[in-house]
Amino acid sequence: MPMKTIIQIQKENIPQLQFGKSDVLENPEDQKKRMTDLYRSQTLGNLLQSKVKLTFETSDQMVYQVETTVWAVGTDFISLKGGIFILIRAIIAVD
Repeated sequence: MPMKTIIQIQKENIPQLQFGKSDVLENPEDQKKRMTDLYRSQTLGNLLQSKVKLTFETSDQMVYQVETTVWAVGTDFISLKGGIFILIRAIIAVD
């Protein structure tokens, strides 16, 4: 699979995006690692206000990256500062 161009985005623009119905990660091990990374980023965000880079894919197969603080991790969504949400199944990587 060719590497897609990653578009940098401000978190304030995320609500305008549409997310797909299926998980961008097909491998259950990758999905498990993503959750571990998300919980770690939530801890870092809450304790140290440190930012992470989230790479995610939208329903039109565009890949975006945002540098932000993860406030909360739910079952389907993560919550960012300012009441912004990203579907967990759209997240490709947490750095």
